[in-house]
Amino acid sequence: MTEITNPSDEFSADTNTITTSISIKENIKYLLVGILFGIVFVKAEIISWFRIYEMFTFRSFHMFGVIGTALMVATISVFLIKKFKLKTIHGEAIVIKPKTFHKGQIFGSILFGIGWTLSGACPGPLFAQVGAGFIAITVSIFFALFGTWCYGYLKDKLPH
Repeated sequence: MTEITNPSDEFSADTNTITTSISIKENIKYLLVGILFGIVFVKAEIISWFRIYEMFTFRSFHMFGVIGTALMVATISVFLIKKFKLKTIHGEAIVIKPKTFHKGQIFGSILFGIGWTLSGACPGPLFAQVGAGFIAITVSIFFALFGTWCYGYLKDKLPH
């Protein structure tokens, strides 16, 4: 059973508690989609440290094109979800709450960019990089998880 009880989640359903039974079959579907997504990452060369280096030194449009395309797809998707009041696969309404800005986002963005530049890895393709044989990236995975844990531990103590 998966239970979602946090009403402050970015995406939430009409009620504060959703209880669903996730079967092994559904998890296998997600695994297969994840593997397919990883293959696309490898083939599109977005897991390449060199491509990331080219982006940060403004020597190639490749990564900017990929990120721009992802941004357009996400924007259109959110627009369609809101316009047609789409529901989850379990039938719950999708509610996208408005965002509020706080100065911590600036510091977080800077830390994210520094980590991305130093490791040559955005968190999205980390597992695709491991799957492609770049075992050293497990260090980046460790620090991504450690940073996430630190944020969760310190979240209530950070300025809003």
